[in-house]
Formats: sequence, C-alpha cells, structure tokens
Amino acid sequence: MITFDDSDAAEELADRARDLMEGVVIPAERELGGGESVSAETVRELRRAARDAGIYAPQISEKYGGMGYDFRDVLPTFEQAGRSLLGPMAMRMAAPDQGNMHLLEMQGTESQKEEYLRPLVAGEISSGFSMTEPMQGAGSDPKMIRTTAEKDGDEWVIDGHKWWTTQGSAADVLLVFARTDMDAHPYAGCSVFIVPKEMDGVNVVRDIPHVESDIEGKGHAEIKYDGVRVPEENLLGEEGKGFQHVQERLGPARLTHCLRFSGMAQRSLSVAKAYLSEREAFGETLSEKQHARFDIAEQEMRLQAARSLNRTAARRIAAGEEARIEVAMCKVFTANVVQETIDTALQYCGANGIGRDLPLADFYESVRQFRIVDGADEVHKRSIARAAFEDVDESELENVVRYGV
Repeated sequence: MITFDDSDAAEELADRARDLMEGVVIPAERELGGGESVSAETVRELRRAARDAGIYAPQISEKYGGMGYDFRDVLPTFEQAGRSLLGPMAMRMAAPDQGNMHLLEMQGTESQKEEYLRPLVAGEISSGFSMTEPMQGAGSDPKMIRTTAEKDGDEWVIDGHKWWTTQGSAADVLLVFARTDMDAHPYAGCSVFIVPKEMDGVNVVRDIPHVESDIEGKGHAEIKYDGVRVPEENLLGEEGKGFQHVQERLGPARLTHCLRFSGMAQRSLSVAKAYLSEREAFGETLSEKQHARFDIAEQEMRLQAARSLNRTAARRIAAGEEARIEVAMCKVFTANVVQETIDTALQYCGANGIGRDLPLADFYESVRQFRIVDGADEVHKRSIARAAFEDVDESELENVVRYGV
C-alpha cells in the first residue's frame, strides 16, 4: 500500500489514535447498536480516554487546551478518527466545533478566546456555524446573503433567517455570518459575529429532518434572528472581512472532512474484505471471485489517490497558502470516491451490509451528505473549471487559431 512522507510526530500521534480507536472507541460503537444516539456520559468517557491516551484536540494550541501539533502532523489522526462516527467526537476533532475552534483561534481576540475557545476545546460548551439561508438566500452562492447586522451605538443588531446550522439547537454559541454594509459587494461587506444562543431574539425553529446517521445527536437547525443585540466586541475578526475569515475556516475544515471520511472508507473496505474472506458461496469464498477482487482493487486505487490529493492540499495550507482550488478538487474527488467505496463495501456484505450490526449502514447514511455540505460538487467544479480556463496555454491557442479551428 502507498505510504506518505508523514513525520515521526505524525506517525506516533496516529499510532496512539489507532490504539484508542481499537481499544475504546470502536468497542463503544458496537455496544451502542446501529442508529442509536450516543449519551452525554459516553461522550465524557470517550473524551477522558482520549485525554489519557494523549490524543485530545491535537490540532489546537496548547495555550487553549489542545496539543499544539502542526496541521500536517494531525492528518493521519483525522483519518484514524474517521474510522468510527464516535472517533472525531472523542478526540475533539468533529465538525462543526473543529472548524469553529480553528476560526476562533485564528481571528478571536484574547478575551474571545478565553470566553469561547477555551471552553469549546475543553468540551464544556458546543457551537454552531450559522451561514446558510433558505431558498433564495445564501446557500451555494453566499453572495446572496440576506441576514443583516446593523450598528446601533455600541451594539450590533442582527436580523435574518438561517438553516442547516449544524448542532444549532444544541449549541451554546453560534458564529453568525451577516451583511454589515449593504452598499458594498458582499465579498467586502459581510462579517462574522459571536452570538450566545440564549440571547433574546435567537429563535430555534426546528431541527430539519434529513438523511444522515446522527449518532452524535447534533441535528441541523433552522434559526431566526429577530433583532438580536450583541455587544460590538462580539464581532469576530475584522468588520467587512467575513468572507476572508470564512475561507480561513472552510479551507482546512473541508480538508479535515475529506480526511475523516477517508478513514470511514478505509474501515468500510476493511469490513468488506473481512466479510468476503469468510463468506462462502458456490464452492469458494467471495474473496476468490474475480469480480469482487477487481471491485475492491478499484476502490483501493481510488481511495489512495484521494488520500494523496488530500496530502498535497494540506502541504499548501501548512505553508500558509489558501489552496482554494486544490481543496475544491479534494472535496469533490474524495466525496465521490468515499461514497462509491462505502456503497461497494455495503453491497458485498449483502443483508449484513444494510443491517445495523456492522457500521456500514450508518456510514452509508452519513456519507451522502458529504457531496453537498461545505459546498456542493457542482459549485466546486465551477471554481475548478474557472481556474482551468484562466490557464490556457498561449502557444496552444496560437496553434488552434493557425489551423482554423
């Protein structure tokens, strides 16, 4: 199998994560039974185990309760965590908190970090990222944002309608994306605000029913903000720089999503190969059937290609680059590869695949949303194509013109 140039620190961290997954997390998953939500007590126990194993919030600086590892050094651990729906939660590496913690660490003031980041890392509070809006509002095209925040003295007054705010109904604090300058282009006129959910005017309408195995019980909330007043110090980052700040959050968050789902696909293949090696039909094990072997080989190749692409984008991000197109490529390619891999694994496990004794049914329900959340395939392909056509080779263009095409 392909190996990567991960550092010794990365490999040691991943080894500890693997031991935690095999010894604690996956057994806890099996005790739950498929489709069940995990209890708060189980979450606390898993996080205690992760702390004891030296594998809790490795991506956050030590100053705020993490372990201070370099971004590249946590890549293999994100993959290990993804091998169970409980893994990212145990290691404090799950969305949306992971992305919100990253944004707070990047853009928060010291007082904001003490009030919100530190308890988030500790798992004492939870958060939601409130950006997407219904129907004609901001979804795939965030330039259409309609939620507003107007300055009134030393306060900001927020009005708007959001939905698909992951963990919104359970969150203690929300990061809200809003227009602060209606005369400016949205790219220069939006900002991010820290909004404690108990503020007057924050109305959680409902958790939206959806296709996903919600073992963590997070939900995706529809929320209305009706004259919500927050102090001016709740502005996160710079006024009017909301789009830049969101990209700082979404780039690494999309990549860590890719890594977690890659881990899910790796475990799915592992389950399928074990099943195929034991299940007999028509005089031999299924693992000896050429069609099955070729299908598994295909998924192994595509998954390794996705993992390589993710490592390439991670190197760019670690070097301080935005790597927007590389991350878009990772998001589209990995989402589709992972979906196909899990589907293949489930198919070969037959009735056991759709049953809840194996993790594949939960994985299958979880993976489909990945081609939509954090930017639908079509949106990312649009960006990739735009960049591709900006890089037309002049000499090739001359040849095309010369020969009358």
